[in-house]
Amino acid sequence: MAGPGGRMMMAGRGPDQRSMDFTGSGKRLIAQFRPQRHLMIVMLLAGVLSVGLSVIGPKILGRATDLVFGGIVGRQMPAGLTKAQAIEGVRERGDGGMADMLSGLDFTPGKGIDFTAVGSVLLLATCTFLGAGLLMAVSTRLSNRAINLTVGRLRGEVQAKLSRLPLSYFDKQRRGEVLSRATNDLDNLGQTMQQTMGQIVNSLLTIVGVLTMMFWISWILALAALVTVPLSYVVAMAVGRRSQPHFVRQWDATGTLNAHVEEMYTGHTLVKVFGRQKESAQQFAEQNDALYEAGFRAQFTSGIMQPLMMFVSNLNYVLVAVVGGLRVASGTLSIGDVQAFIQYSRQFSMPLTQVASMANLVQSGVASAERIFDLLDAPEQRPDPAVAQRPAEARGRVELEHVSFRYELDKPLIEDLSLTVDPGHTVAIVGPTGAGKTTLVNLLMRFYDVTGGRILLDGVDVAAMARDELRSRIGMVLQDTWLFGGSIADNIAYGARRPVTRDEVEEAARAAYADRFIRTLPDGYDTVIDDEGAGVSSGEKQLITIARAFLSDPVILVLDEATSSVDTRTELLIQKGMAQLAHGRTAFVIAHRLSTIRDADTILVMEDGSIVEQGTHDSLLLAGGAYARLYTAQFAQAVAEVD
Repeated sequence: MAGPGGRMMMAGRGPDQRSMDFTGSGKRLIAQFRPQRHLMIVMLLAGVLSVGLSVIGPKILGRATDLVFGGIVGRQMPAGLTKAQAIEGVRERGDGGMADMLSGLDFTPGKGIDFTAVGSVLLLATCTFLGAGLLMAVSTRLSNRAINLTVGRLRGEVQAKLSRLPLSYFDKQRRGEVLSRATNDLDNLGQTMQQTMGQIVNSLLTIVGVLTMMFWISWILALAALVTVPLSYVVAMAVGRRSQPHFVRQWDATGTLNAHVEEMYTGHTLVKVFGRQKESAQQFAEQNDALYEAGFRAQFTSGIMQPLMMFVSNLNYVLVAVVGGLRVASGTLSIGDVQAFIQYSRQFSMPLTQVASMANLVQSGVASAERIFDLLDAPEQRPDPAVAQRPAEARGRVELEHVSFRYELDKPLIEDLSLTVDPGHTVAIVGPTGAGKTTLVNLLMRFYDVTGGRILLDGVDVAAMARDELRSRIGMVLQDTWLFGGSIADNIAYGARRPVTRDEVEEAARAAYADRFIRTLPDGYDTVIDDEGAGVSSGEKQLITIARAFLSDPVILVLDEATSSVDTRTELLIQKGMAQLAHGRTAFVIAHRLSTIRDADTILVMEDGSIVEQGTHDSLLLAGGAYARLYTAQFAQAVAEVD
């Protein structure tokens, strides 16, 4: 039963669609890591120490460069002079520029390279970089653990949310779209965070650490290096604003395409029967093209960020090289310091480039996160009462007192409906399509809540009962059978509310007249079927679901067109089984084929949400009203089919 909302299923995302909010969704995504804050703190500490050692490394290597260059220069100077005397001699020879440069260099005239000192410095640098690598490995492992725990918790929240959503939500959503949010978007979010979060944290820490070292070495060079930062920010913001909407459209198109594929695969037989393969393929091609277009625009727009950032980085390198060369020539900086600074400038621009290049992944992940949050924010069904009531005795008495219901506020469906069903009675509900037959049962099951009046089960308002408690008393067999991948015995045992034995499963199958055909299968009750029920006919699938209802041992039995998929002989067998099952229980039978409900204790005839007639089969035929017209029409149709 789809209700009015079912007509909206092809509309796409549904009522929870809203505009993209990158900042808000990003903050909410970060807040998801609050339960893992201890892991995150340790991860940040390891990252800080790793980056600290990494940024010290170039300075240490710069010292090694100074030792080597100082040894080369000192070896060419006459021994016995002081550094000041050697520089003054160079200046007296008219080479003032060389003298200025040598003044910033540490050397001893007549002494060559001190390889012991150089080796000690290189060993220290090696240990420094090794420690940085080990700490980064620890930080990465903790980051991955925090991400996996967070995504796992989100997956659990999505699953729990789906169980709390009202039936109306699924009426208004395409199944493929919901599945896409619960699978594709969660997977994309997890992969995105795995690839970006640790790298972004490391990059930001590197920027801070490198910037500190740059100002320590030379504030003039540091300011020169920072000239390009505003340009980098402008480029990143401009590209980000353009690419984000494309990522939203990409994941919307993914959900739409998944929904189409799921629908066409589920109904592939009907697609072939009605010759709609061409239309289906055309619709797939259109949606696939839309996904390609959105994906191409998203990746292309965000992809141009990296080359732009590389261009900005090269500008930074040129500025540092020019200004650093001038500082060395003036003797205010050593060659080793300039070498270290050039490394720092690369280290400074590299994380900026990395962050920019990951912008497409971040935007894609945030777009998926927003779609997940849309699902988590969807209105839920009304919660069970804090102190739930339950009937003192399970008898199966059902009372409807002035019940009203409407799917949409301005379109009433059921108005002021009152009905009393005594325990053990079988009530058949008939009427034209759209009369409210299935809606009445859904209200009893609390798949929907009444908009007026109340429904009582054994004297207790069902709204005051916990849904699980209510539904544990009701067994239901629908026109659309549902089986899962597994053995036939497992599918039947699914209806039990406690562990059951094979004998109990077989007894339920015999009561539903399913035992005979099950034993003809290759592996009998151990025959494995898939979720489509391949290998068994529609009627046999219905018999399996009826056996499942037998095993649940309900107080109330609901059969919604349960015999519509079986032949006449099987229908007679099911009627006998239903009579056995209904003994001592209240049964609601919804049927279009009136021959199946002739023996019902009470027959309700519904039209436009109201009960227009009620009575037994014979009394209603004698009355010559709506039921008699329905019965006569079916009888005339049957005669016409025979002729």
